Amino acid sequence: MQPRKIGVVGTGYVGLVGGVCLADFGNRVINVDIDEDKITRLNNGEVPIYEPGLKEVMQKVVGKGMIEFTTDFKYTVENSEVLFIAVGTPPREDGSADLKHVLTVARDIGRHMNGYKVVVDKSTVPVGTGQLVKSTIQEELHKRGVDFEFDVVSNPEFLREGKAVSDFYSPDRVVIGGESEKALNIMKEVYRELNDREVPFLFTNIETAEIIKYASNAFLATKISFINEISRICEGLNANVNDVAKGMGLDARISPQFLQAGCGFGGSCFPKDTKALVHIARANGFPMAIVEAAIKANEEQKMHMVKKIEENLGGVKGKTIGVLGLSFKPETDDMREAPSLTIIPALIKSGAKIKAYCPEGMKEASWRLADYADNIDYQEGPYQVMEEADALVLLTEWDQFKNLDLARVKSLLKGQSFFDFRNVYLPDQVEREGLDYFGVGITRENRDVIGYLKQAYGTSVSGVE
Repeated sequence: MQPRKIGVVGTGYVGLVGGVCLADFGNRVINVDIDEDKITRLNNGEVPIYEPGLKEVMQKVVGKGMIEFTTDFKYTVENSEVLFIAVGTPPREDGSADLKHVLTVARDIGRHMNGYKVVVDKSTVPVGTGQLVKSTIQEELHKRGVDFEFDVVSNPEFLREGKAVSDFYSPDRVVIGGESEKALNIMKEVYRELNDREVPFLFTNIETAEIIKYASNAFLATKISFINEISRICEGLNANVNDVAKGMGLDARISPQFLQAGCGFGGSCFPKDTKALVHIARANGFPMAIVEAAIKANEEQKMHMVKKIEENLGGVKGKTIGVLGLSFKPETDDMREAPSLTIIPALIKSGAKIKAYCPEGMKEASWRLADYADNIDYQEGPYQVMEEADALVLLTEWDQFKNLDLARVKSLLKGQSFFDFRNVYLPDQVEREGLDYFGVGITRENRDVIGYLKQAYGTSVSGVE
């Protein structure tokens, strides 16, 4: 079987990972981007994003001549049978997805189309975008006075940053939404490697495929917000959220995935996709109270972390806070919607100075937090963060933060407060070294839960009097 000729528009997380991995599946891929500097770097063997394993696969497919990088869009369209749109859909002020990049690509495809094409929406897009892409391409063909056949397919991505390469090779499922048997058969060939390995394929119409992505991310985000709200109850009522999550997760209907309490979700998907889904639902007269509550709870969780620090330190004015981890999760340099972008500015506004370190996030943090640069001192390693700091705050659970020398931490800190907002450590483990431990959903002292019952229900509660 001849390799499929594929064009991938965009060299971000989705486009670059997709292009490289599709090339490794035996397809011939052209990765195109308008960013000349990024294409130059790729042609020089550099990977412009931090994603474990990506560089090795890219070197392999470049060496085999299975992929090329270009800024020439016309060349890409004319020499590809399948065109993946993998450009950004950033949120607008009202929460809706901004489709300007997607539609620009669609127009350019119509301007340069020279034969049958399968146009694949890989970007996360609102329901109806596939039809809009189709009409946009058709308008451009009409302007040219030509009538080439083409199909539009929705093929949402489910890649986790930090694990994107492994997710591409071993997905839970491949969702393909289309309207023609011809296009669906071509997509099967594009993913023949996964098909041969019996990865589940789900074929739907375009609209169903579009909403599957949003529904999946909204559900996972809701699960995170739920356990974070449970963590606040645990803190007030002498319970341990880690054990609660374990007890819940042992129920096969619930599962333990995404039940880790923390300082809130962030990244390029959950915040953007939940807001977009809410906007879609409102626009169609179906408000989504559960998803809206999850968004609100997530923002409140970040500020709850700030309150926890301020209350336990007796205020932060004039104090130095050491921060470990800036990216929204480990194994990525992505800072989009990271909890650090809320927590650090809030602490600075309350009068704190910040010493911060992140294995990969500091470059992006330096411009995202540029307005607070005078109050942030970026360090070269985790222990430098602790020197003469009044407290230590762990925001992102990078592996190198999971086995800190706690005796050394104690000796370096001026204060003795350790705020572990990812519950990496056990309270006793930290407190043995003379540090005060503050986790998420973990109470340090016993609370009067009987008193709470009396206050809530009165002395008529059986067994309480």
